[in-house]
Amino acid sequence: MNYSKKPLVGIIMGSSSDSKVMHGAAAVLDEFGVKHEDQIVSAHRTPTRLLDYAKHAEKNGFKVIIAGAGGSAHLPGMIASHTIIPVIGVPIMVYNDKSGSSGRFKFSAFGG
Repeated sequence: MNYSKKPLVGIIMGSSSDSKVMHGAAAVLDEFGVKHEDQIVSAHRTPTRLLDYAKHAEKNGFKVIIAGAGGSAHLPGMIASHTIIPVIGVPIMVYNDKSGSSGRFKFSAFGG
């Protein structure tokens, strides 16, 4: 079998505090031998970097982007608006959001 040495999956998170949850995605990909690239890309603090990352992912042939962020949870929608690569949004509960509204946003925003 010929495996690609280039990453096929981009894992992005809004801040380092999201890395504990997003590490789970990386662990599953590692278990199956899927190359991935992990980056911190904030939809609010670094919107230009977010656009650059979308271009980078397309240029490098990524097949999917897994995006997770707590708080207002805009990262999956923002990255999806800048690329044709499928985006999987990961709900991350933040300490002050007991309602789970960030998770509800992600699933309602990307429905059919």
